[in-house]
Amino acid sequence: MGRKHNKRGKAKGSKRTNPGGTRNLRSEIIAILAKAGDTPQNYKQVSAALGITDGPVRTLIREILTEEVAKGNVRETSQHKYVLKHIPKKVLEGRIQINRHGRGFVDVPGYDEEFVVRHGETGTALWGDTVEIKVIPGKKRPGAKVLRVVKRALEAYVGVVEMDEDRMFVIPTSARITKDFLIPRNLRNGAKEGEKVLVAIEKWERTGELPLGRITQVLGKPGDNDVEMNAIMAEFGLPVDFPPEVEAAAAKIPTEITPAEIAKRRDMREITTFTIDPHDAKDFDDALSIQRLENGNWEVGVHIADVSHYLKPGTILDDEAYARATSVYLVDRTIPMLPEVLSNGLCSLRPNEEKCTFSAVFELDDDAQIQKEWFGRTVTLSDRRFTYEEAQERIVSGKGDHADDIQVLDRLAKKMRARRFKRGGIDFHSEEVKFHLDEQGKPTGIYIKRLVDANKLIEDFMLLANKRVSRFIGGPSDKHPKGRTYVYRIHDKPDLEKLKTLHLFVTRLGIPMEKPSEKNLTQSIRSLLRTLKDRPERELVQTMAIRSMAKAVYSTQNIGHYGLAFDYYSHFTSPIRRYPDVMVHRLLQHYLDGGKSVDADPVEQQCKHSSVREKMAQDAEWASIKYKQVEFMLDKVGQTFKGMVSGLSAGGFFVELEDSKCEGRVSVDDLDGYFDFDEERYELVNSKTREIFRLGDEVEVLVAQANLVLRRLDFEFVKRIKGSK
Repeated sequence: MGRKHNKRGKAKGSKRTNPGGTRNLRSEIIAILAKAGDTPQNYKQVSAALGITDGPVRTLIREILTEEVAKGNVRETSQHKYVLKHIPKKVLEGRIQINRHGRGFVDVPGYDEEFVVRHGETGTALWGDTVEIKVIPGKKRPGAKVLRVVKRALEAYVGVVEMDEDRMFVIPTSARITKDFLIPRNLRNGAKEGEKVLVAIEKWERTGELPLGRITQVLGKPGDNDVEMNAIMAEFGLPVDFPPEVEAAAAKIPTEITPAEIAKRRDMREITTFTIDPHDAKDFDDALSIQRLENGNWEVGVHIADVSHYLKPGTILDDEAYARATSVYLVDRTIPMLPEVLSNGLCSLRPNEEKCTFSAVFELDDDAQIQKEWFGRTVTLSDRRFTYEEAQERIVSGKGDHADDIQVLDRLAKKMRARRFKRGGIDFHSEEVKFHLDEQGKPTGIYIKRLVDANKLIEDFMLLANKRVSRFIGGPSDKHPKGRTYVYRIHDKPDLEKLKTLHLFVTRLGIPMEKPSEKNLTQSIRSLLRTLKDRPERELVQTMAIRSMAKAVYSTQNIGHYGLAFDYYSHFTSPIRRYPDVMVHRLLQHYLDGGKSVDADPVEQQCKHSSVREKMAQDAEWASIKYKQVEFMLDKVGQTFKGMVSGLSAGGFFVELEDSKCEGRVSVDDLDGYFDFDEERYELVNSKTREIFRLGDEVEVLVAQANLVLRRLDFEFVKRIKGSK
């Protein structure tokens, strides 16, 4: 048994040298960085380590660090911290990913190059494990060998049981896990052939052996909807059910808002307030209020569930919420960050119920310019729950309850949106694939969800609150010229080389785009998206543009949000489903109470944890979409469909079907002739006929296989409809 493997990897390292005994300030700074190893330090941390509090000397330290960066002795990270550029120690620790050929890749913080681990040298590591590696000098860049696994990425792996005579194996369903598990008779836990299970590693000593596994849970038969959704959660290391003690703690929270608590808050219960959410939403964590002021301006309140009122630091509820860090949205269900008594009950801004809220209240003139703003805790009462469809109807027709209020909000939102785009904000709204499901969760149809003005209205006011709260805390002031420690949502600028590849691609499609440079990064993308507005290639090109950009993450180090063109931005508006929003609420209240700027290091660690968990949740969501797409195509094997080439690799090309947006792969092995993959030009070329496949080519394909276990569609190329010859 056994399979070929499929992955890529990363890891972390450390480097230390003797600090020495010199009293020269420059040498002492280098010694501090050397002692810190691969942990980046900012100038404040270096100053503190040297016991220096004098302002001018701290400034001098910052200048010396800048000089050492220019000399090439020190590297400045994206978070404006510093690490030494040393040859690494021979032993490092980090996280590994392993590709399908069995090669590992280790990314060490503080080093620009990945450490490549040759096939056969990855030891007993699996994708995502934290490993200790021995660095091996190389001619071009250092290689590495895995010495041991420090920590497994997952406690258990999802797989399907296969029997070979009397031997039991578990074949992992994730392409990332490249080893099958051999299950001893006494560790099978009643599992039967064909069942989907969770398996933990019981023993694994050598690379060439299969790991011995222990089946920890039998999930059930593949194809059952609940089994598959629970398997996806387990595959990405995400919890489903809450521990009983967490549920019990949530159940004990008092449900009444006491008069004493109301007295501490700004009472906004008499002001017109409503929520606007998807028709199937169960938790409502934001509401809008609106009233006309005597001076003719508009007071708009952005009211957010005050989760931090119920979620106290150090409690079992808070520990569980932090560990999860986010709700997870699969195709047919939500796995909440908070127990239901909180997420759908106490914290949800349901109509006609008094709620504790955290609010950003703005006085806006008719041009949507802020005249005044206020932040703080409130008590509110939602008068009405609107779906997006109901709100849109009022925007379009002007009829129905609260139609005037919604139209005013829509008009103000459009003014704010226009200014954002004028400043350089990028409109990356894309089509969202949704499924019609029957009672068993089987997909009966696929439809595309597109945003309307009602969606954008809510988004614009949430962006306003997120931006202004962030600026209020992080922006310079007389008391805090450098701002205060805060949780920012940051988004770096695009990678110029990737944008150049995008430019090459769209030019071949006949789509005009300015040649990207450091000076016109934003303008080139924005003009491209405007050009694409009504073209069939819009989604494909937009996806490529998004891939050229960095991922938004949480950090205490503010670099702004490139995509939104905001200098200050945070997540304030969804604490029911995002832990960083809870952190933001706590910090905001701390500063409103006059508290000093908090220590950034523990907050930064929470930011990193939240960013990692967010990525895991997004991967799980995409896996559930992919599963449903494959399930939808099960009865369509043998049928032909029109589609567009959406991806290319040495092994073939991917095609997104025109009607359903399902994506499958055409293997080069099934094409006539031998095809080379030109990475620079990003195209597959027939070495004899010079036939070329490029992104955007319109083709007809036949559905050859729909593999639910691997969540994969295999297509066969039928003919070209439009594109390269």
